[in-house]
Amino acid sequence: MSQLHELLSASGLDGVEHVPLGALGQFIRGNGLQKSDLTSTGVGAIHYGQIHTHYGISATETKSFVTPAMAARLRKARPGDLVIATTSEDDAAVAKAVAWVGDDEIAISGDAYIYRHSLEPKFVAYYFASNQFHELKKRHVTGTKVRRISGESLAKIPIPAPSLAVQREIVRILDGFTQLEAELEAELEAELEARRKQYQFYRDSLLSFSRQVRTVPWMSLGEISRSVTLGGTPLSTRPEYYGGDVPWLRTSEVRYREIFDTEIKITEAGFESSAVHWVPVNSVIIAISGVGVTRGRVAINKIPLTTNQHCCSLEIDESIANYRFVFHWLAYRYEDLRAQGQGNRADLNAGILKRYPIPIPPLAEQARIVAILDAFDALVNDLSSGLPAEIAARRRQYEHYRDRLLTFPESA
Repeated sequence: MSQLHELLSASGLDGVEHVPLGALGQFIRGNGLQKSDLTSTGVGAIHYGQIHTHYGISATETKSFVTPAMAARLRKARPGDLVIATTSEDDAAVAKAVAWVGDDEIAISGDAYIYRHSLEPKFVAYYFASNQFHELKKRHVTGTKVRRISGESLAKIPIPAPSLAVQREIVRILDGFTQLEAELEAELEAELEARRKQYQFYRDSLLSFSRQVRTVPWMSLGEISRSVTLGGTPLSTRPEYYGGDVPWLRTSEVRYREIFDTEIKITEAGFESSAVHWVPVNSVIIAISGVGVTRGRVAINKIPLTTNQHCCSLEIDESIANYRFVFHWLAYRYEDLRAQGQGNRADLNAGILKRYPIPIPPLAEQARIVAILDAFDALVNDLSSGLPAEIAARRRQYEHYRDRLLTFPESA
């Protein structure tokens, strides 16, 4: 930072000229490149969608290529150019840019612009990522579902233009911040992954009961439950019945956790003639259908609630089984439980769940297993919830310094 201060002091200026992007370069629209044209070898190419999903501030290599014959028909970015995605479904991603700093020209798709300029390439890319730029571009973004910005509009947006020496020093500092942020995130992710593997090891060791070795009795979920009950959908889903006092759980909220609230609450009148079926606290709730990985997931309710028809609730007989032992067992047997599904959608049902087997060691042993797994579960979940917050805090810190470095008082 001291070198940057020295460079700014040496300039002897009270501020920096803010110049429209169009006065420092030209915007050239890409053309004709479709996803289907991309290949694994040939001439380097960037499709605008890849700017959103694959590229960061700069790139020296492309993810995709096109044939030389296709490349000959396309507009190309030169080393040092900016490649800008000009369409997106949300405003924040409109005009996301990557500085192309590779050695060769690359082909560019439509819905992308090439910015050919006289600035330090990564300085411009960092500026395009800044909050200052996002505020300035807002008035130029158009469209309804698909949001877009034109080259003519981009050309009107001003950019601070300090000397190239200052631009390069800012890039050096921000590259260092970016590298540090990536390393910190990798460390946090590695810590979480290590804890998950440790948890899975202990869970597999503690719950690997053999049905062939009859040292532990086996029962069915129906035998250890006071009740096995399917949920239901309110008979009326009119808007006036929402916002009531009855928590209504959907399968999307069944996620291996304790449930203290639901996203939707319905008035008792919304159930019309159907009485509300309240699921007792500390029931084990299983998603019996749902897209993707939803079917077979389990949760525990810590409040009385009702569920939709795609959930089945087990009220566990605590004289036989610890409800948290049942929860951990079903989470452990997730893949096998899913495989029991029947019909075109491979759904589970109450009959399948009543017959599903579970080992029943003595209650004291169940409690010991639960204490160990709960401790690991809490550790993993604390890291899981803490990790996004930690990463978000790091990113806010990085964005703060980035925006400060890219903010210059405008010269008279």
